This record gives sequence, structure tokens and C-alpha cells, in this order.
Amino acid sequence: MGSMMIDGRRVEFTDEPNVLAVIRKAGIDIPTLCYHSELSIYGACRLCTVENEWGKTFASCSEKPKDGMVIYTNTPRLIKYRKQIIELLLASHCRDCTTCIKSGECHLQDLAHRLGVHDVRFENTKEPHPIDDSSPAIVRDPNKCILCGDCVRMCDNVQGVNAIDFAYRGTEAIVSPAFNKPIAQTDCVNCGQCRVVCPTGAISIKTNIDVVWDALADKDTIVIAQIAPAVRVAAGEEFGIPKGENVMGKLVGVLHRLGFDEVYDTAYGADLTVMEESKEFMERFNAGENLPLFTSCCPAWVKFCENRYPEFVPHLSTCRSPQQMFGAVVREYYKNPENNAGKKLVSVSIMPCTAKKEEILRPESKTNGRQDIDYVLTTTELISMIKRAGIMFDQVEIESADVPFGIGSGAGVIFGVTGGVTEAVLRKITQGHKRVDMEELKSSGVRGDDGIKEIVYDYNGKEIKAAIVSGLANADQLLKKIKSGEIHYDFVEVMACRRGCVMGGGQPLNAGAHTREARMQGLYKADVNTQIKKSDENPMVQSLYEGLLKGKTHELLHRNFAEAEKEKNK
Repeated sequence: MGSMMIDGRRVEFTDEPNVLAVIRKAGIDIPTLCYHSELSIYGACRLCTVENEWGKTFASCSEKPKDGMVIYTNTPRLIKYRKQIIELLLASHCRDCTTCIKSGECHLQDLAHRLGVHDVRFENTKEPHPIDDSSPAIVRDPNKCILCGDCVRMCDNVQGVNAIDFAYRGTEAIVSPAFNKPIAQTDCVNCGQCRVVCPTGAISIKTNIDVVWDALADKDTIVIAQIAPAVRVAAGEEFGIPKGENVMGKLVGVLHRLGFDEVYDTAYGADLTVMEESKEFMERFNAGENLPLFTSCCPAWVKFCENRYPEFVPHLSTCRSPQQMFGAVVREYYKNPENNAGKKLVSVSIMPCTAKKEEILRPESKTNGRQDIDYVLTTTELISMIKRAGIMFDQVEIESADVPFGIGSGAGVIFGVTGGVTEAVLRKITQGHKRVDMEELKSSGVRGDDGIKEIVYDYNGKEIKAAIVSGLANADQLLKKIKSGEIHYDFVEVMACRRGCVMGGGQPLNAGAHTREARMQGLYKADVNTQIKKSDENPMVQSLYEGLLKGKTHELLHRNFAEAEKEKNK
């Protein structure tokens, strides 16, 4: 423990990693562009530069705190210095701010206003670069890149994908895929985490808003929506609702007002996934074959596995993701003339995840060659639609999701947080519904935001060893150990985004530690408030197996990766 003087005030510190953290602890919001607490220190933007008592300046993000330090954060010299940095960044930046998708939430724009940069004295002499919209999930606009390196470090440090990096030197430097290839031709897994940390509009979500508006305006079309669990604890943030609050009821009301004919709950699809995945797991576990079983509901993880560890593809669950199971079932349901009223169906998913935009296009996600989900809207896109429509979110009345696909169990709801799939599967294979058993599962180690978690579960006298991983760099670390034979598991849950879907690439930005925790706890509270705790106790799911799914379980709920690979290679 030590202390330092910050702007004439004594501030104590303990385990803060850098001077910047101590400054923020003191209640001073010092500006940064390239600093994120979960990424490696880069020190490129220099906006966090401070001054000591001898006039020396240094970047506070890369300086370790020392007892007795005396620093100043807002001297006239520093104010001028920061203002010049922003001006120089804007000088080499596309300034079509009014039409930029990030306008209003651009960090560079915010800092320009905050620091009083109202004029740029320098001409932009950079050659324009083509916009890369080859990906189904994200759009890259190099003309808006400020070379902060946040996306590069996210893709490397946290995701371990390395799809983008710095290229060239000096004034020619850009962030680009290798050999300037389109991003779709790289190992990019479409997770969108680069977009989450990008402070400008250099990386944005590839939007489907306009085509959904067109579908809603078509009177000969039935437009249905499904809402993923993680969306309900994040969407309210943008409308003044407390972070992590479950706004599912309001979302249903809003979507009806936007023109959606029916609004359903993806937790219903998650229940179907639990039913099928738990059955598949028990078959493999009892036979002692093809273990571990890897979850396959995260499309970014599936693509990562295919790219880096193709030998583990046979270990991926054949179960479709909740989105895709739901899409296949709903499309089958609306084949009935009594349900479609002679109209065509447009199926829309509201997801926290950009990779879901790619998942709907994958060959193994289709039923008999037919795409089940037409469009995916991220949480952020839905928020844009609500604002565009002028709907006052906080005043919308709560509505229930529509039947017959509007009821999900608590097990389905917790799919949105890391460990939720494992907990849901273990609930399913646990006999009965004793409160003590459910509480024991909660405290078994499945919960928490550690990147890698391990649990041992006693199933009828047999040990089930499971691992729960979030963040693809963590997955890479674990897979190497499994491949070498260093460790063994029976069941492995993998989510590409750290802490799970609540922190997906399509969620609202500015999600600090408080927001992350609030979203996770929001889903756990939703589970507590849900009467049905186990997927097999959902009566609507049971009736589906006895009716629509009879003889069609494999066709609608499973996929064949090997056949899909053949299809892609044709």
C-alpha cells in the first residue's frame, strides 16, 4: 500500500496496475483512446499523459504507481497537449460525422467536444481506402481508423484469432488483415469484439435494419421475432433503465408497436437445445466415446474450432443453437395454412451477437437447403429502430411473449451467461426438482466470470468432469492441453465472448465492470423469478415433442458438420 499526491490531494493505492487507475480511483476522468483494462498496455494515444513535480511528462497507463509520487493531471501544458493530439487525429480521419453510424456514440467525437476542438487546421492528406463489407457481421472502414490498436489487441490478446494487425510504417500505417485481404477471407470468426472496443466508426455492425423495415411494411408478410436472453438485460441501458434490469416485457411491447406480428422467446429454443444436448451427452458419456462433448451454440466458437482445431469438429455437439432450433421449428409451424393465413413468413432474431448473422447462412444451419432465419438484428440495431420510431421505451406497457413459443424455463434464460449451458444441462440430467439440488448446482463452480472454470459433478456415483470457457484465447489454451492429453473432460462449454452472450459483439457499448456484473446478475434474477427451472419441465416443449416434432427431431434440431463441409467444398 502506498500513496501519491494527485492535483494536490493525497490518494492511497493498493493493487492498482498503473497510475491511470489510481487517478480514476481519485474521481478524475482522465481521457484515453487506446486503454482498456482487459487488454495489454499500448500507450499509443498519449491522451492520458500527466506531469510530475519536475515537469516531466509520461503516459499514466504504462507507469506503475510508486509511493510518494506527485503528479498533475490538468495543467495548461497538458490541456494544450491533449487538444493537439485530438486535432492531429481528426486531421487524418474521415470527418463525415453527421452520416457516420457511430455519430453520437463515437469516443473520438466525445473527446473533441470535451477538449474544445472546434477547428482542424490541417488538411487530410491520407489516400482513401475502400470500405470492406465482405463480412456478414461487421463492416471495416479504414478511413475512420485512428490506429489506437484496440481492435488488434482484442483480436490477439482476448480472442487469439489474429485476423487483423498493423501493416506498413509511419504515415502509411493501417490496420488490416494480412495481405490486405477482405476480412471474410481471413480466420475472422465474426465475434464482433473488435467493434466493441473500436472508439470510432472504423469497425461497425453490418446492419439489416432497412430490410426488416421493408418486411414490416409488407401487408402480405407475417414477421415474427425471437428475443435472446442476453438482450433483455442490456437493451434498457440506452433508455435510462438501470443496468441489468430485465426488460423482456417492454421489448415484447415495443416489437409489437414496431409492427412484428408475433414475438417469441429464444429461451424456448434454449430449452430444446438442453433437451437434445443432454441426451446426446449422456449417450456419449455412458458409452465412453467421442468425449469431450463440446457445446456448439456459439457460432464464433464453432468457426474457431473449424479453423484451428478441425480434429475436434467430431466432438462438437450436433445440436443446433437455440436460435437455429427455434427458427426451424417456427418455420415448420407456419407451413400450416391455419397459421400462415396465406402470407409468407419473415423470421427475425434479436441477438446480442454479431456472429449470429453468419450462423444463419451456414449450410448446416439450413433445413433441407432452406434458410430458417431470414435476418438477425443485434441489440444495438434494435435500439436504433426503437429510437428511429420515436417510441418512449420507459413508457411502453409490459406485454407477455406470444404463444405457443413464448415460454422458456430459467435454464433457458441463463444460456446468456458463461456457465449457463452447463448448468442447464446438469439441471436436466439431475433427477427430480429438489431446491437443495438446484442450489448445489449454483455453487458447484459453474457461475462466476473466470475465463476458465472446472467442475466435477457426481452423477449417480460417476464423476462428470466439465470445463467452462469464455474468450477464444482461453479456449485455445484449454484445447492445447486437451490435445496433448494433459487434461481430460467429459463436457466443455465454450463461448467466444468473455463472460458469455451478455458481453456479445452486438450489445450496447461502454460496458465496464459494473455493467458486466449487472447483466450477469440480471439473468440469474430472471431465472429466480421464472417458475419453470428445468427445460424438461416446460409444458410447451413437451407438447412440441408430442406434436410438431414427431418424426422430425433430427431434421429440425440437429445438423451434420461433415455434410455441411462437403457442401461448402463443392
